[in-house]
Amino acid sequence: MAKLSKEARKALIEKAEEQRAKNPKPKNKVSGFATIDKEAEKLESGN
Repeated sequence: MAKLSKEARKALIEKAEEQRAKNPKPKNKVSGFATIDKEAEKLESGN
């Protein structure tokens, strides 16, 4: 990815935070580590 200026990065972060505030992700009942493990399995099986 191209190197972004501080201003551009800040703007992207603000935009992402606004999106998160508008569309909060529903909390699933699985812990963070379990989610990470699931993602890792998906990625490994994809290769």
